[in-house]
Amino acid sequence: MTISHKKIDFKKTKKGIYLLPNTLTLCGMFCGFFAILSAVNGNFVHAAWAIVLANIFDGLDGWIARLTNTATRFGIELDSLSDLVAFGVAPSILMYKWALVPFGRVGWAVAFLFVACGALRLARFNVQTGTSTSKAFKGMPIPAAATIVASIVIFYYEFNTSLPNENLFFPIITTVLSLLMVSTLRFHGLKEINFSERKPFWFLVVFVLILFVLLIHPSTAIFIFAMFYFVWGIIENIYLFFRKKPEQALEPEPNLMIEEKKS
Repeated sequence: MTISHKKIDFKKTKKGIYLLPNTLTLCGMFCGFFAILSAVNGNFVHAAWAIVLANIFDGLDGWIARLTNTATRFGIELDSLSDLVAFGVAPSILMYKWALVPFGRVGWAVAFLFVACGALRLARFNVQTGTSTSKAFKGMPIPAAATIVASIVIFYYEFNTSLPNENLFFPIITTVLSLLMVSTLRFHGLKEINFSERKPFWFLVVFVLILFVLLIHPSTAIFIFAMFYFVWGIIENIYLFFRKKPEQALEPEPNLMIEEKKS
């Protein structure tokens, strides 16, 4: 559930819960639970697709809550717990059972790092909700990190039927995703798009093209979109980093400003 940056007056909310958004949240949690069971039983493709499906429910419950003005403190807390199960625990167990077991203690340490960073990411987001004017995410969203893990598994089985060999790529990519979640880098999300406003016609064309690609080959399309989001986020932040350097160089030093005032 993506919570808006507008402050919510929880004191004025009535007692009880709203069924529709919280039911969708529980559906996402069930997908995460199913993904855990599937990963433990060796059904890695089913586990990966369950994580992808949890993403859909995660987007729907936030959208419904904003549309119907039914965001509550209970819903926010339930959503965080659901996200931790579906996008923290589930992908870490999936990656561990699928590719990190050969690495021994390093493997389960990397898997735990993903869960821990995901929990820290959710806690930081909940604390900072309503305090920032930027709609961009601070750090990679945990659903995006989980989807990248799931897309790697799904894409792998398009060309292979056996478990992957001991490959350093898997602990490295899991570690990188973990650190990106707790970083201060900027990542974008669908909440930046206001669907209630008029958009150019090409927005609809792009949406149709994305849907077209997903229908033709969903497993490959999800992998391409996930990796594009991952690479684009890194490229954008590198660009922002080097753009800030010239701006900082142009700023006068504090000591020089004081001397100018004295003169």
